[in-house]
Amino acid sequence: MRIFVVNGPNLDMLGKREPTIYGADTLDSINAELSQLCSDMGIDVSFFQSNSEGELIDIIHSAREEADGIVLNAGAYTHYSIAIRDAISAAEKPCVEVHLSNVHKREEFRHKSVISAVCEGVICGFGKDVYRLGILALYSKLK
Repeated sequence: MRIFVVNGPNLDMLGKREPTIYGADTLDSINAELSQLCSDMGIDVSFFQSNSEGELIDIIHSAREEADGIVLNAGAYTHYSIAIRDAISAAEKPCVEVHLSNVHKREEFRHKSVISAVCEGVICGFGKDVYRLGILALYSKLK
C-alpha cells in the first residue's frame, strides 16, 4: 500500500507560523513521526509540500498511477481551489482532507471547503494527529 501525504501553502512554516494555532512541531518532525508509523504498518509513504497550486495538482495527478490514497492538507487552497478539487476527482483515489486547526472555530471564510465533496472524509482540529488519523482512515478504507 502506498500513500501520498500532500501539504499545501505555508505548511513549510509549521513550528514558526502562529504556533498557538498550528502547533510547535515542524513539518519535517511531523513527517518523521508519520514515516515511522507507516513503516510499522507496512505502508509506503511519500511526502510532498508546495506553495504552488500547479505543483500540488501535478502531485495529486501522479497519485492516479503511483499511490493508493492521499492525505491532503491543502491549506488555504481548501477554500477556493476548484482546480485542486478537480485534480482529486481526476486521480480517482481516496483522499482524506486534514486541517491542523478546527477550521469551524475560526474565521468564517475557513468554514467552507470546496474539496470536501470529493474526499472520503475530513479530519480537523487535532493538531499534528490529523495526519496520523488520516493515514489510519485510509488504511482502513484500502485494506
